[in-house]
Amino acid sequence: MAKQNYQNHVRYYPAHHFVFYPVLMILTGASIYYAVKSDEYTLIWTFIAIGLFMTGWLSFMLRQHYALNNQNRIVRLEMRFRYYLLTNQRLDLLENQLSFGQLSALRFASDEELVALTERTLKENLAPNEIKRSIKNWQPDHMRV
Repeated sequence: MAKQNYQNHVRYYPAHHFVFYPVLMILTGASIYYAVKSDEYTLIWTFIAIGLFMTGWLSFMLRQHYALNNQNRIVRLEMRFRYYLLTNQRLDLLENQLSFGQLSALRFASDEELVALTERTLKENLAPNEIKRSIKNWQPDHMRV
């Protein structure tokens, strides 16, 4: 497995990203085409296109929603635990000053960098991408959704 870093940390789910969604887009595009070209079945093809679009949208939203909510809770707990182990102080006292995006970006930092980068983020209000770019020793997360 390739070493994870900022450039390659995005994950794809092949069944959804490379099969289900492309097929759904092709079918939606075809139904829109037939809705425009067909004189007799325009209304039917329009409903088919709307149904396919809604199926894709709902599948994306539900798949993401449940997995990401659970993942976000786990990330918060992980970061609280790591911060406590490193500093013997509770991160949840500082959490209201950090957005979730900042907190999730900080999890890629090594233990050696985490405390200093957290303090820098609090002082400079670094954006999540700035935090990720600042990490010198990237800690991969191969298990996220």
